[in-house]
Amino acid sequence: MTEIDFDKQYGQIWLDGTIVPASSANLHVLTHGLHYASAVFEGERVYDGEVFKLTEHSQRLARSAELLGFKLPLTVSELDEATRAVVKANNIVDGYVRPVAWRGAEMMGVSAQKNTIHLAIACWVWPSYFTPEAKMRGLRLQISKWRRPDPQTAPTQSKAAGLYMICTLSKHQAESEGFEDALMLDWRGQVAEATGANIFFVKGNEIHTPKPDCFLDGITRRTAIDLARQRGYQIVERAIVPEEMANFDECFLTGTAVEVTPVREIGPYSFTPGAVCRQLIEDFEALVRRRPAVEKVAAA
Repeated sequence: MTEIDFDKQYGQIWLDGTIVPASSANLHVLTHGLHYASAVFEGERVYDGEVFKLTEHSQRLARSAELLGFKLPLTVSELDEATRAVVKANNIVDGYVRPVAWRGAEMMGVSAQKNTIHLAIACWVWPSYFTPEAKMRGLRLQISKWRRPDPQTAPTQSKAAGLYMICTLSKHQAESEGFEDALMLDWRGQVAEATGANIFFVKGNEIHTPKPDCFLDGITRRTAIDLARQRGYQIVERAIVPEEMANFDECFLTGTAVEVTPVREIGPYSFTPGAVCRQLIEDFEALVRRRPAVEKVAAA
């Protein structure tokens, strides 16, 4: 995938009601969202010119803002319309969309009740992270020292900017030691998620995944669960402790960026990407590209 200098990003960005050149979509250095992380965002995929599950993303952005104590300047339907407009303005066929909302610069301090709420929507060409062949090799994950917080200490059901700092720290550490990503446990020591993706484990005809009680119930996560059930797999949402990873056969991640991607290693635990991962990758690709899924029967 081609790297982009995002401060030199070409194209146009929707900013506070107007589509402007990306080079002029700026904010003040004393913006509250920069200093106090009072910002929420979404990550969305464009497939063949259409944003996948756009309204669900728009609804989640509005809910995230509500959890941080502010209201978006657009309704969900208006946000959908603005997103489609900026995708069209940039001629995006296969790409990524990043809506972000934040508190402005009227007040500088912890308190910010009078600050204007700003909203921007950016998009750019961004193909899949991996080829199908590369996906099936599986990712290597390190187990992070950082943990997802107790919901009583942070708004964990909001896709809030501040909650991702420990993800950045975890991913940087993992990459510096030769891994592609990191598995994060929660404050109880239970398996939670990767730094930007939900996680699933396979044993026979069962697919196990942690309950999303302190991290986001991802839109791609819910999509993968629906696809797996359609294939006859049993979904088990439950608390999973790290030692149980020794008993699973396959493992995969789901998320807007990674889509459905197998994992071959997490710390001392190994997995073999196989039939279940391959089936869900194929079914997900068929869904987002609006193609008929290949008929196959789930393993017994």
